Amino acid sequence: MRPKPLSYTSTGVSYAVLDTFKRLAQKASLKVAARGGVSEVGKSRGESAFVWEEKDCYRAFVIEGLGTKNLVADETRKVTGKTYYRAIAQDTVAAIINDLIVVGATPQVISAYFAVGNSEWFSDAKRTKDLVNGWADACDVSGVTWGGGETPALKGIIEPASIDLAGSAVGIVKPKNRLILGDTIAHGDAIILIESNGIHANGLSLARAIAQKIPHGYATKLSDGSLYGEALLTPTHIYAQLVRDIFASGVDIHYMVNITGHGWRKLMRARGEFSYIINTVPDPQPVFRFMREQSGNTDYDMYGTFNMGAGFALYIPERDVKRTQKIIGEHKLKSWFAGVIHKGTKRVVIGPKRITYASDTLQVR
Repeated sequence: MRPKPLSYTSTGVSYAVLDTFKRLAQKASLKVAARGGVSEVGKSRGESAFVWEEKDCYRAFVIEGLGTKNLVADETRKVTGKTYYRAIAQDTVAAIINDLIVVGATPQVISAYFAVGNSEWFSDAKRTKDLVNGWADACDVSGVTWGGGETPALKGIIEPASIDLAGSAVGIVKPKNRLILGDTIAHGDAIILIESNGIHANGLSLARAIAQKIPHGYATKLSDGSLYGEALLTPTHIYAQLVRDIFASGVDIHYMVNITGHGWRKLMRARGEFSYIINTVPDPQPVFRFMREQSGNTDYDMYGTFNMGAGFALYIPERDVKRTQKIIGEHKLKSWFAGVIHKGTKRVVIGPKRITYASDTLQVR
């Protein structure tokens, strides 16, 4: 008998439950904003960042967490002796910054939240130094100021030997016409996919469950010779400077997507009724093929959970494709003119994989 696939939901992560809660929170928070007199941009609710209006600009705010990737670092350290917390810090900053920039915001200030089960976590000098230096380096890459943070010890909530990493950031949208909420998406727009650096910081609950079921765990060698644990720990790309340079070139960006939770379903995050037709699919890194084989998941499951080699998407007029891809190449990143947007039923169609995600598979607002 064929073993039952190891699904993302079976590891304790249910988008259906999480998204239902998010919609409930959005509804409640609308009342709070009305009472507070904030000049909010209502259409930003359900986007990656919340936006409000000021006199000559918009401000954007986001809060994000790393998830469980640091648990992979802790276990892989037992194999190699390395802490990996420089990469873990970059992953956390990237999770925050990449969500902020998709509304057209330039990041300004970031704050850190390092919660531990026991303050002794910080007594490991090598790990702590790597975390702090990695965070500072990631701030430099993002062009953002590190504005401080919080380091609570939460015995009974967090495991004694673990840490919960998260943070928040504020950015500015100036000039105002750079605000991106999907209003300008048009029939015929090009979909540009930009390469990821592997799994980034999403889907780690499933990745960890796979490690627990295979004989050598994170020490398992992949087809390219890398260790499974180290492949998972490849740090997330930070796309902030790239987006700045694309804006500076005059490219008319209609929408951007940070491909994290929900995988490629997130390509239809914008409100409009459009079909996102993908004709070219990047070849995923070996770690994705390994996880697919070990979990027994279908392509439908994998592309609906992971970035599968594409960490960021731009929707732009076709006339701007060559110029945009040239800039992406100057940042030493690969990109693909992957598809086209059509007016019609809201869905994502990945032609080469024969996958269609209907609109009801992504309910974030």
